[in-house]
Amino acid sequence: MISFSLSPVSLGTSFLGNPATPDGAPAPESAGLAHALLTGPSAVVDTSNNYAGGRSETALGLALRAHGLPPGRTIVTKVDADAGTGRFDRDRVWRSFEESTTRLGLAHLPLLHLHDPYTITVEEAFAPGGAVQGLRELKEQGLVGAIGIAAGEIALMTRYVTSGAFDVLLTHNRYTLVDRRAEPLIAEAVARDMTVFNAAPFGGGLLAGRDTRYAYREAPADLLAWTERAREVCAAHGITLPIAALHFSLRNPDIDSTIVGVNRVSRIADLETMRTTAVPDALWPALAALGTPPSTISD
Repeated sequence: MISFSLSPVSLGTSFLGNPATPDGAPAPESAGLAHALLTGPSAVVDTSNNYAGGRSETALGLALRAHGLPPGRTIVTKVDADAGTGRFDRDRVWRSFEESTTRLGLAHLPLLHLHDPYTITVEEAFAPGGAVQGLRELKEQGLVGAIGIAAGEIALMTRYVTSGAFDVLLTHNRYTLVDRRAEPLIAEAVARDMTVFNAAPFGGGLLAGRDTRYAYREAPADLLAWTERAREVCAAHGITLPIAALHFSLRNPDIDSTIVGVNRVSRIADLETMRTTAVPDALWPALAALGTPPSTISD
C-alpha cells in the first residue's frame, strides 16, 4: 500500500517536455504546464524515466526548484529499461532511479514503478541481480516508499501481481468503456491489498473524441460503429462520450485513481469539469444494452 494521498484523477505527463529545443531541453511552454500540473486539483502527477526522453522529469524538476512541491501533492515515476540496449536488471533499475531523482531534484520517491518490462522475462526480472532485486533494495534502504508494476499486457501483469512483490498496480488501456479485460487483474491486486491506478480511460484518442485510434492503433470499423452508438446513447442522457468514459473508471470502487494524460494547461480544468459532472444512473444499463464492444487488443 502507499502512504500518500490520492485523488480520483491523477495527471499523466507522457507529453510533457515535447518538443525538445535544439539543445535537447524541454520545450519552453513545458514550464507553465509543469507548474499547472503540480498546483492543480489532482494529488498525484505521474511521470516516467523515459517519457519524452527524460524531458518530462526534467520539466517537473525545474518547476519544483522554482516553486517547490505544494502540500498534498506527490510525483510518481517509473524505472525503465536502457533505451539503447534494452537492459533491465538490478543495476539498470538503480541507474534509472538515479537519473530520475537527479532530474526531479528529489532524494526520496514515495512510489516507483517497474515500467513496461518487455525486454526481459519474468524469470529474469525475479532472478538474483534482476530488476525486482533492485526495486526491493531501493525500498529496503528507504529511498522508495512503495514499488509498483506498470504495463499493459494482462498475462504478463498477472504474473507480476500474483508474485506478491509489489504494492501498486498500474494498468492501462485494459479497463475502459470498450475493453474490460483488466477486471480479473484488478481483482487480483485488490485481493492482495494493492493500490490500483487505471490509466488511459479514453484508450488514447478514440473515447476522448480526438481521433479514431484506440490503444496506439487504428480502430476497426466495428469498434468505430459501437463507439458511435455509445455516443448517441450518451447524448440521449445529456452527457458526452468522454465524460462517460472517464466516469466508467471513476465509478469502480476497486480503482483508487484514474490517470489521464495532459498536454495543455486548459486540459486540467476540463478534466475537473468532467469529473464533477453528474452522470445519470440510467446511462450504464443503456450502454450495456449495446452489447460487448470489440477491441483492438488481443493479449
